[in-house]
Amino acid sequence: MRTSKQFSVTLVNKPGRLSAMLTALGKEKVGFQALSVMDCGERGTLRFVPDNEETASEILQKGNIRYEVADVLLVEVPPQHGAFQKICERLASEHLNIDYAYCGAGTDTKSRGGTLAVIKVNDLAKAQKALSTNGSSRRKQPGRRPVHAR
Repeated sequence: MRTSKQFSVTLVNKPGRLSAMLTALGKEKVGFQALSVMDCGERGTLRFVPDNEETASEILQKGNIRYEVADVLLVEVPPQHGAFQKICERLASEHLNIDYAYCGAGTDTKSRGGTLAVIKVNDLAKAQKALSTNGSSRRKQPGRRPVHAR
């Protein structure tokens, strides 16, 4: 798990706008660790975590494209059922709100077959602490006693 900068760009929802912006970033060899595009009526919102924050910022400024930057968590999600659910539960147990989340393909996870989750939370430092502990400090939930066969 680590933190990174996420760029949010609002574009007019017309053919070619997204392509033009992505082309400008591609010409300067800016890649993406994660990317999400969402329709909001007449506008679309592009959120992405670039592999080169400085160059991405320069290109957007040069193209007169307004953007916002936010700190987000990049969390490796193992390829197991319920893995993302467990991450959400750990955050919830610490009273942390997930504003939004989406996935990407980070270089760290490709070799292990996992997914990279981008998570925007209301308290980044507290979320990092919650996800970096191994769970031993959390209270154990009462469970059922094992049934012994005779």
